[in-house]
Amino acid sequence: MKIVKIFTAFILMLSLVAFGGHQWNQDDTTAIAKERLNEKVSKPFKVASIQFNAILNERDKNVTELLKLTEEAFKAGAKLVVAPEMSTTGYYYADRKSIEPFVDTIPGKTTNAFAKLAKQYDAYVVFGMPEVDQESDLYYNSAALVGPEGYIGKYRKTQMWESEMHWAAWGDLGVPVYDTKIGKIAINICMDSAYYETARLAGINGADILAFPTNSSAQAISALPARAMQNGMYVVSSNRSNTENGFHMIGGSAIWSPEGHKLAEAPVVMTEKEDIDEPTTIYAQIDPKQFNNKNKEALQERRPELYKELMQTVAPWDYTKNTTSHEIVATAVQYEPVIGNKELNKTKIISLIKQAKQENPKLNLVVLPELSLTGPVNKLTEKEINNLSEDPNGDSTQFITALAKELNISIVYGFIEKDNKNLYNSAQLISNDGKIAGKYQKTHLSTSDKKWATAGSSLPVFETENLGKIGILLGEDAMYPEASGVLAVKRADMIAIPSAWNGQYGGKMEINKVMSVNKYPENSMVIWDAVAIGAQAYTVVANYVGTEDNYLGGSSLYTLDPLYGLDQPVVASSNKEEAVTVTFETIQADAWFNQEMLILSRQPAYFKPLILE
Repeated sequence: MKIVKIFTAFILMLSLVAFGGHQWNQDDTTAIAKERLNEKVSKPFKVASIQFNAILNERDKNVTELLKLTEEAFKAGAKLVVAPEMSTTGYYYADRKSIEPFVDTIPGKTTNAFAKLAKQYDAYVVFGMPEVDQESDLYYNSAALVGPEGYIGKYRKTQMWESEMHWAAWGDLGVPVYDTKIGKIAINICMDSAYYETARLAGINGADILAFPTNSSAQAISALPARAMQNGMYVVSSNRSNTENGFHMIGGSAIWSPEGHKLAEAPVVMTEKEDIDEPTTIYAQIDPKQFNNKNKEALQERRPELYKELMQTVAPWDYTKNTTSHEIVATAVQYEPVIGNKELNKTKIISLIKQAKQENPKLNLVVLPELSLTGPVNKLTEKEINNLSEDPNGDSTQFITALAKELNISIVYGFIEKDNKNLYNSAQLISNDGKIAGKYQKTHLSTSDKKWATAGSSLPVFETENLGKIGILLGEDAMYPEASGVLAVKRADMIAIPSAWNGQYGGKMEINKVMSVNKYPENSMVIWDAVAIGAQAYTVVANYVGTEDNYLGGSSLYTLDPLYGLDQPVVASSNKEEAVTVTFETIQADAWFNQEMLILSRQPAYFKPLILE
């Protein structure tokens, strides 16, 4: 045992000497790398996240400690270790001059020090650090990937937070995906996760694992279950758990499965009084058999030809945006449909809406579930579905129009639209004066939709006098963040989602409840919440309950920022017929983060792969 300790200390000393100024000249490792890739791991393996609190301006001490913690994780069997953002230096630097003594090239001294450990233990490590580019002398908030073969690659943060913009340049590498023997690894950093595009770039390039160094106060880490689900990849996040220059980081480092299940989590500390300065390492198993999963397969159903607006940078004086806030009193109606029986479903709809209007006379918007009057038709024959179809001015529209005018409300409803020989899973917005304010044809069809429906070809936003600008998604559309992203670029103030959800996508919220000032209700659904926060548009969802297909209810309002206390999500039960009524004000112009901030801070120059087929 004594000999082992002496040997380990010697290896660590060599690493530190390398960091102190002796450059390590890597051999040509192309052949070695290819050989290692041919030895891909097929059995479950352990990964680790180190919740590590770097000391500001103490690069040497931080690297020494991080090497020690990384080796401990490697000894414990971890084949991948992830450390926080800026883990070699601490986070807050006022300008280029203040951080200048602490930057390093990538590859360079720092990566060389970690490469020795990675080679010794045949494992990988991702850690955040400030990088200097030798050619331009620009600084970047970066992260490096080091493995058994040495330095593998790096990532430069695409979506920066305000404080680092005073010293760092915007990342210019896109989101590389590195093929290793434990899987395809990509990296995002902290604020990146507030913009679904950065994780999506990893997903469409085949990433199995997203390493996520962060210094988060809540927003960045709360988005990770959605990023895992949307892209079918494991996420290994590493955060800090203390306070630096008044900025408190809440810990909560976590490892997420491709289904958005929490596999491990470090302590969450919500106040400076609870700071945990000591490092915490968490572990979880990753199973390569889960790299291929239904969420990753769903990436094949993307519609890049519809996402061109994602490449647009809209100036601050955008004349198309709505600048008037509207008070919305909305009801999401959920009921157990009688499949194929429009008359019985009309009776349910009338009863629930009139009850909601009676309870709140200011009600001005109602959202009904997908295929509102027929119910889901996945068990019906093609002939039966065709018999239930109608044109946009058909019986269903006449019924909804009369109800809207009688109660002075706008209604979003779904129906089977017939247009010549084609059928569409469609939704219409009827305004309170009984006019058709907009029609949307579902663009991302489910497996059952494909048996009878033609996919729509646009993602419109409709402008109304009493509601503002409203976009519509239907069911599975919500799983594709590009769809709500287009609505955001088109400046939708809110989004309505008629749904028929029984768990076929998404899942229950598993983020630590304490990290949100306004708590999420028990029945909250990750993907619907991701639509609202990702597009910064209030989102009203209507879903069914019951039937033999066990629809899961949860009709709801998802909001812009419950994490820091701006607003409160509201979610209905999973099994009761009810009309859940919510009140909110669109366009939160004074909020710290809103749709205006989102649109102006996106970096679409690097999003081009999202719109290529």
